[in-house]
Amino acid sequence: MLFAFICKDKPDHLQLRLDVRPDHVAFLNGLNADGTLKFAGPFLDDDGKPCGSLVVIEAADKAAAADLAARDPYAKAGLFDTVEIRPWNWVFNNPASA
Repeated sequence: MLFAFICKDKPDHLQLRLDVRPDHVAFLNGLNADGTLKFAGPFLDDDGKPCGSLVVIEAADKAAAADLAARDPYAKAGLFDTVEIRPWNWVFNNPASA
């Protein structure tokens, strides 16, 4: 099942995001290599600066998705103000259904 992580950064934490980004990217690259990551990217504020994340992964259940979200270096570093984990159905433009 697919799960979307909708993450909102804490205010004034851009530098923390930038500092931890290499570890976060390495983490996502690992998920991508094993087929867990479906897509990901940052939300942007009105100035075009990252202010959150959208990550969609495949996991057996919500508990497994939550465990994976907690292992993200951004989460470990305390970047996020909130993380919402929601089951998601990829209907349109899903490459797996092509």
